[in-house]
Amino acid sequence: MREMDTREHAGGRVPPGQTLTEGFPVLHYGSVPYYNDLSTWNFRLFGLVEEEVTLTYEEFTALPQREFTNDIHCVTTWFRLDNVWEGIAVGEVMKRVKLKPEARFVMLHAEHGWTTNLPLDDFLRETSFFGLKHNGQTLSPEHGYPVRAVVPHLYFWKSAKWLRGLEFMEKDKPGFWERNGYHMYGDPWAEQRYDFD
Repeated sequence: MREMDTREHAGGRVPPGQTLTEGFPVLHYGSVPYYNDLSTWNFRLFGLVEEEVTLTYEEFTALPQREFTNDIHCVTTWFRLDNVWEGIAVGEVMKRVKLKPEARFVMLHAEHGWTTNLPLDDFLRETSFFGLKHNGQTLSPEHGYPVRAVVPHLYFWKSAKWLRGLEFMEKDKPGFWERNGYHMYGDPWAEQRYDFD
């Protein structure tokens, strides 16, 4: 990694305390899930919904896809500019479910029981999506194949890898890293890395 002065470079796109990398570091807790057969993979929308919805892999990937470009900011202080993704806008998936009016938060559920929490308004931003490809390549297992969330305005741990479902909630509650000392929100511009920040 090489240092970058945030005041002089990248047009003000770099939050404080971050260090530029041109690579794509792999960070996660636990083992990497590998899929040889996606016929049993599904994606659940549940919690405060009028009716639960479960999509197969074929149904999920048949949703309209498009290109997204963003910057990545990791809580461990690296950042990567101008990532090009292919994926499905959050709004496309949300067309398949009707939320109850009291829904205010969402818990992202991933493989191995991994979770992370988000305010619903942040999750529903037009910049949030479900990534299938990164820089022209299908996601590797280490980067979240077959589907990862991408919520680029927050630290990258909020962009859950190996995503399997969304639970809509009235009240916020911590996910895996939040229970283990990470900030409940994770704004890179405010350096909300840990719960004591």
